[in-house]
Amino acid sequence: MRFDIVTIFPEAFSNLEVGLLARARESGILEVVVHDLREWTDDPHRKVDDEPFGGGPGMVMTAGPIVDAVSAVKKNEAKVVVMSAAGRRFNDTMATALASESQMVLVCGRYEGIDQRAIDVLGAEEVSIGDFVLTGGETAAAVIVEAVSRRLPGYMGNEGSLSEESFTKGLLEYPQYTRPADFRGHKIPEVLVEGDHAKVAAWRRQAALRRTFERRSDLLQDADLTDEEREIIAGWAEG
Repeated sequence: MRFDIVTIFPEAFSNLEVGLLARARESGILEVVVHDLREWTDDPHRKVDDEPFGGGPGMVMTAGPIVDAVSAVKKNEAKVVVMSAAGRRFNDTMATALASESQMVLVCGRYEGIDQRAIDVLGAEEVSIGDFVLTGGETAAAVIVEAVSRRLPGYMGNEGSLSEESFTKGLLEYPQYTRPADFRGHKIPEVLVEGDHAKVAAWRRQAALRRTFERRSDLLQDADLTDEEREIIAGWAEG
């Protein structure tokens, strides 16, 4: 898979040079190319923004350089995504779907946003990583690159890790523990050292349910739960 990132701050993506992302790039599992948007402006000062029509604070990124940049790096039917606080909420389901793309072009907005005509001409999808506003789309683009890359075959050292992560099965992940078994008086649950794999699996499922109920109860509405689990949750809700 290939990611092409269009930004006015290419230096913001140094995080792509470490850890699993760096290893995946070296092994050819994915390719990430960062493009400086200013290379596609005819302005002598390399300007890529202007005042908004209708007035108001701030500046708006102009359509021309963005359309030219994306058109130059886009191949065939590549997916074009614009980072936008007004976009569709990014989640694990979307990450899995995007992992089937052969190329994604990620456009990082700045200032008050991007001229809507650039988005319309490119047929781009606007995507948000959460209900908050960032200074620019670079952080959001890095999040999408990592979340999608984790779904590519061969990216994870242990593919089984994906099946137990938060959101994968509609629940938050259960708590994790490692040595020592007693840390400053805080002991791990006894079931984890008894060696009964069935009991460990049952404990993890119950712990995941409880954590999801306490922290993200909204996820339970669409989670795949048994009737018994729904009764347990109902009991927690009643106090």
